[in-house]
Amino acid sequence: MSFTDLDPPNAAMGHRDTRTEGLYRWFTRAENWLDERGKGAWIALMILGFVFVWPLGLALLAYMIWSKRMFSGSCAFRGGLQSHRRAWKARQGFNSTGNTAFDSYKADTLRRLEEEQEAFEAFLQRLRDAKDKSEFDAFMEDRAARARAKADSVDDDATPA
Repeated sequence: MSFTDLDPPNAAMGHRDTRTEGLYRWFTRAENWLDERGKGAWIALMILGFVFVWPLGLALLAYMIWSKRMFSGSCAFRGGLQSHRRAWKARQGFNSTGNTAFDSYKADTLRRLEEEQEAFEAFLQRLRDAKDKSEFDAFMEDRAARARAKADSVDDDATPA
């Protein structure tokens, strides 16, 4: 739960207190700003709160625990970022639509996409390995050429004129 999930105070009663609404909007913007930056921003603010005004740090700790920001994988998920939400749903699997044909098609498509992703990652790894090998071979050739050049220069210095 976050500030954005709640109605502004006094809104249900038809009252409009601009001071309270302004404070509510400020808290909402601050919460969204921190959520965009992740859990580290929340923890940094909490530590600063403990250092400078300990009740503020304690209040932030309580809010982080209450809103489950302290133990969740990412605050950005709660911040409304769609990409995080999609990634979270992808990791969770999918819910049945009730249509077995569609669910079967979806499961096959996801399985095929996962196989393609694994094949692509294996391809990238082979490319990285080939690049590493070519860089290492170039290094060894350069090292051998320098050793030959050094040996040739030592031989030239050793021959009397």
